[in-house]
Amino acid sequence: MRGPLGPESERAMRYDKDLVAHKLLRWENYLNHYKLPEWKELPDIGLYMDQVIALLGQYLDFIPVEEQKDKPVTSTTINNYVRLKVMPAPEKRKYYRIHIAYLIMIFTLKQGTSISSLQKLLPTGEDEETVRNFYTNYIHRVQKVGTFYTAQTRAAGEDILSAQASEEAVEDFIIQTVLMSGFSQILGEKLLHLRDADPKAVLDQEALSDSRGVHPIAHVPERDKGV
Repeated sequence: MRGPLGPESERAMRYDKDLVAHKLLRWENYLNHYKLPEWKELPDIGLYMDQVIALLGQYLDFIPVEEQKDKPVTSTTINNYVRLKVMPAPEKRKYYRIHIAYLIMIFTLKQGTSISSLQKLLPTGEDEETVRNFYTNYIHRVQKVGTFYTAQTRAAGEDILSAQASEEAVEDFIIQTVLMSGFSQILGEKLLHLRDADPKAVLDQEALSDSRGVHPIAHVPERDKGV
């Protein structure tokens, strides 16, 4: 007798190749044209929370919302960022250009790292001119990374764009994208932990690798028989 993943379940888990290819091309086209607003384009008239949420919904429409209840931008999350001092507090309950800039950076970066890590990336307690320069550089980085990502994804998904693509090729592409996301996030966290780190302490801690750079797991001795 087969387990819970019988023939019916297996069929239900399969992916439609044309649909996956369509999503790849659509996402590629979107990212190649995606552009965050310039600093001067951000409103500086003082917005209330509901206006901020509506505005960010337009700027960040690439963030997935699988269910209607899963809203990426809420008043609770924004209040938490203020409470944790990841961003400056509003002025008399109103949000200005500098607040919108912080929120854009926070919501785009949090897709790949934790909120605590964001505090190592974003400027804190800085004047508006410093934040403006940082934000301007940031939005150009987003475009650069988007272009690089679409090129890498196109290379990984070249097989599924072929008319002869197999189900295995489709599943392989999906697994690749998930793995790339995971490895990128892990590397990002490792690099963030290097901020203000003592180089000698870090290198001493990583001295488990031998002089040839072989990962220590390759030298774990086999257990004695009978153990």
